[in-house]
Amino acid sequence: MRAVIAEDSVLLRIGLVKVLQMAGFEVTAEAADAEGLLTAVEEHRPDIAVVDVRMPPGFTDEGVRAALLIRRQWPDTAVLLLSQYVEERYAADLLTAHTSGIGYLLKQRVADVEEFIDAVRRVAGGGTVLDPQVVSQLLVRRHSDPLDRLTRREREVLELMAGGRSNAGIAGALVISESAVAKHINSIFVKLDLPVADADHRRVLAVLRFLGVG
Repeated sequence: MRAVIAEDSVLLRIGLVKVLQMAGFEVTAEAADAEGLLTAVEEHRPDIAVVDVRMPPGFTDEGVRAALLIRRQWPDTAVLLLSQYVEERYAADLLTAHTSGIGYLLKQRVADVEEFIDAVRRVAGGGTVLDPQVVSQLLVRRHSDPLDRLTRREREVLELMAGGRSNAGIAGALVISESAVAKHINSIFVKLDLPVADADHRRVLAVLRFLGVG
């Protein structure tokens, strides 16, 4: 699996390269700014780009804008954004525009190498991964809606889905069987009045409804 890394901090960039290489990724290019990132993605067409939210020259939202462009022009390249702070507006912008192959984590998560690599693999595989703190802040903004129909357990399942957990991951976290998780998820789909579609698409729609995005 091939990766491109865009991070202006040299030390963090070196660390990301080593972590990904140790996990079996081929880091095909490194960039220190958005322009270099876009050039690298166009040239190498990696499976995933790991991108800092704030990069030169303005240190505002260069990484987010580059991520949106990457997902639009090279949809086979997933994007995992790393941020120093929780900036839920950027996460909402990404999720509104794209519902797969997108991740948003705080940089502190990189310290937990196993968790970080798991997130990279999930995003590269077409999943959606959100930092728990981002999820919490997005939920604060949500108003009363059909989610009020969900039971406490269904809310727990949906919150774990929002964090990118698989059915097996949810089962392990809640200490219940995978079949029980599947039943809860089907109930969530019904209660949220989600249109009939493939399971993965309905799963994404449920998470977006939960976060109040879109």
